[in-house]
Amino acid sequence: MDQEHEREDISEHPRIISARSRARARTLDLGTFHERSLNRGVDPFVYRVIRALFVPFFLVYLRMQRIGREHLPQSGPLLLASNHRSFLDPFVIGTLVRRPVYYMAKRELFEKRWQAWVLNALGAFPVDRGAGDGDALATARAILQRGDCVVVFPEGTRVRSGPLGGPHRGIGRLALETGAPVAPVAVFGSEHVRRGWRIRPHKVRLRVGAPMLFPTLQNCSPEDAVAVTARVWACVSLQWESLGGERAQGPAKASSAPPREVSRAA
Repeated sequence: MDQEHEREDISEHPRIISARSRARARTLDLGTFHERSLNRGVDPFVYRVIRALFVPFFLVYLRMQRIGREHLPQSGPLLLASNHRSFLDPFVIGTLVRRPVYYMAKRELFEKRWQAWVLNALGAFPVDRGAGDGDALATARAILQRGDCVVVFPEGTRVRSGPLGGPHRGIGRLALETGAPVAPVAVFGSEHVRRGWRIRPHKVRLRVGAPMLFPTLQNCSPEDAVAVTARVWACVSLQWESLGGERAQGPAKASSAPPREVSRAA
């Protein structure tokens, strides 16, 4: 009898853990991280230490190649629109400019305190894709308006192989609402670096196009956002294909669906 109860307890254990994880996710205060990104910004000490470690590692171990960095302004608002293949992408893209970059990350990455603190100190702020991303959009908009740099992955999630995925319209909305220049970025090879917890030496290349400017609109319609997103994504695709990336069978169309307007970083 005792053994039967013991087996039942063991069998229920994974479900208990899962329920606790969901409870933590529901009670997670995302506003704290948005507030820190807006009021305190990137922690300069953490940023300098991580950059000093990562840049040599990327250049030597991953043989990172950065093409077109001269196109990027060193000050003022800037949107970096990139494809997304690996969890490393925000970090390698951050080496394109000599200033901190901000980016969106899925809310699940903020459930562990130490991880949330490090990511937030490095410029990440959460996006809750299940409940809409209005807060993430507002945070990104405010960061751009104060003259900083934001990385956006229009695909909405990691696309690990094959051609690029279709973009979501959030990048177009941010460009039109803030007037920030948008630089198309392609990351090639980063999906081959990680196998489980092992980081393998594999060449990673980045290519940046000249920033694009769009008119600032007070009332940005979904159609306007979709049109601008399509133009931006065409330039990202051009950078991608120039690095040897697989071409999509047909032209990628920007999604006009309201959910998940802005993508996450990891």
